[in-house]
Amino acid sequence: MSPRVLHLSMLCAALLLSPAFAADPPPPPTTQELLDASQAADWRTPDPANLLYIDLEAGRVVVELAPRFAPEHVANIRTLARQRFWDGQTIYRSHDNFVVQFGANVEDAAAGPPLGDARAHLPAEFERASAGLAFHRLPDPDGWAPEVGLVDGMPAARDPAGGLAWMAHCYGVLGAGRGMAADSSNGTELYVVIGQSPRQLDRNITQVGRVLQGMELLSALPRGSGPLGFYEDKAQATPIRSIRLASEVAQAERTALEVLRTDTPLFDAVVESRRNRRDTWYLHPAGHIDLCNVPVPVRTLPPR
Repeated sequence: MSPRVLHLSMLCAALLLSPAFAADPPPPPTTQELLDASQAADWRTPDPANLLYIDLEAGRVVVELAPRFAPEHVANIRTLARQRFWDGQTIYRSHDNFVVQFGANVEDAAAGPPLGDARAHLPAEFERASAGLAFHRLPDPDGWAPEVGLVDGMPAARDPAGGLAWMAHCYGVLGAGRGMAADSSNGTELYVVIGQSPRQLDRNITQVGRVLQGMELLSALPRGSGPLGFYEDKAQATPIRSIRLASEVAQAERTALEVLRTDTPLFDAVVESRRNRRDTWYLHPAGHIDLCNVPVPVRTLPPR
């Protein structure tokens, strides 16, 4: 073989072994592949004393309460649920791209059921000290807060300079309605965000939890035709069969759920899979994810 031919052969071999000619690396795992490979330790079982079952004719909405952010409201809501305060009431507001609302109007307490052992007055719980919270920060900037992340699966924001943290108004969050006074909420009037995340409400209303399952039963309700989405015809309102704590429900009637932990390397990988979508369909990964678009997967366990 001539020196020239030998040189060309060596050059071709070098090119084939170079990164430019190397085989394409395998694509990173998708969100579903990550979840399929998860281990039992990646999931948690919510405390039944911390779950609300909102039973409607169409099915059950499961809400996890957030005592770390609103301990006094959550305590009052537990008392109200034990007293079956909301049973027989209705969802009387469905505001397009905003919220559904139910319960007793805080500005007209006399028109609702008696409070019984529940408190009639609570402090505003719009924010809390960030110290002591296991805040799992997201990598991307946020337009509403210096830092955002998850605390026990709840979307949250934090101001390190001020030492404060608060829940964020994301899709599926449960809040406590109030009047003009900051401390006019007592947990009897509740709403769930069903539209574009109204983050302008952050630090202005107490948020008490997040829907884990059954959002479709709320987001698909007919929109109210009255101002702010209130139903003008009371016949349009959705009856509430009951709102109970899971701990007050017989084991056989409970909804067995597990929630992906948000303080693990697996969760970080899930976030990364969503902020840089490399699925075959995606041509341009965004490289960014908004707090309210971060998935916190929930799975239903098979009957025992």
